[in-house]
Amino acid sequence: MSGIYIHIPFCKHKCTYCDFTSFPNRLNFAEAYMACLYKEIEKRGEELKDRTFDTVYFGGGTPSVIDPNYIYGAMKKITQCFHLSNRPEITIEMNPGTVNENKIAVYKRAGINRFSVGLQTAIDSQLENLGRIHNVRDYLYCASLLKGENFSADIMLGLKGQTEEDVKKTIELVAGSGAKHVSMYALTPEDGTPIYTDYLNGELPDSDEVAALYEFGKDLLAQKGYARYEVSNFAQKGFESRHNLNYWRRGEYIGLGISASSFIGGRRLTNTLDLDEYIKCILSGFLPVVDSAEVAGDDAKFEFVMLALRTAKGISAREYRKEFGSDWKKDFQRAYAKTAKYFEETGDTTRIRDEYLYVQNGILTEFME
Repeated sequence: MSGIYIHIPFCKHKCTYCDFTSFPNRLNFAEAYMACLYKEIEKRGEELKDRTFDTVYFGGGTPSVIDPNYIYGAMKKITQCFHLSNRPEITIEMNPGTVNENKIAVYKRAGINRFSVGLQTAIDSQLENLGRIHNVRDYLYCASLLKGENFSADIMLGLKGQTEEDVKKTIELVAGSGAKHVSMYALTPEDGTPIYTDYLNGELPDSDEVAALYEFGKDLLAQKGYARYEVSNFAQKGFESRHNLNYWRRGEYIGLGISASSFIGGRRLTNTLDLDEYIKCILSGFLPVVDSAEVAGDDAKFEFVMLALRTAKGISAREYRKEFGSDWKKDFQRAYAKTAKYFEETGDTTRIRDEYLYVQNGILTEFME
């Protein structure tokens, strides 16, 4: 199966940590952008009419900031132009400060059956410092609208002044609100973002402090019934994100919209990051791809290993052999020998031990040489 990703680049306000392609001051372009997006869906659908897609994911930006009828229209185009599986997983990212009862109703009519809610923290002062437009009350209202639905909540670690008690309050809020899935990830201060100044000034927790918060959060999530299935993702049984699992299994996906990436037919494609250029390309009858590269040989093998070892399941020697016709331990003999102490072996499967999964980046660095 394959996935479809759709990028909605608009938002109300740029968060202090945000390095994504998003435009807080160009909401007036939403109508023109979505009209062009519909045309891109048509073009890509014709190219990929023989493939079956199992997931659809609306990301951003903040997809929930635009008129929900645009999302409905996009889903209508997708169902017309792509062949979807019988029970596709269809996700939309939402900021709690942009949600209301009508929007949720329109999303459901469009076929959306999974909701990803950007909470980040249950501490209002921390939300304000991050530049978020919502507060905890907004999240509780959003969760009440999603009662009984399959929804995920994001939690961010490494915030200024964040303590274990803050993380505990956040996890207890998420678990108590009915979230089926939790994404818990560390803040990454990117150069050029406002929060990078806090990082340079030493005002954010250091890596050891963030690791301690992660371990605390992981253990508490386990107590609440959320099993870790990837380094930053936890879910109640049966509620793992199928869309993200496809990425980690190096499955194919098509990206639609500005800055969206695709991996189809062994090639990685990237759309333009420029909104005006995107619109001009589509109106001129061209796809907005600015980069296209084949991923093969050692690069493909490294991707397979790197992505698989991010997950709790790990890497299957059988699946690797089926993909590349060789043994992964022989292909990465030197790296495997240097890192074997971090691994746990079960049958033909190798996984990073639980206590080392959070620091898997340091382990995987050995496989890059």
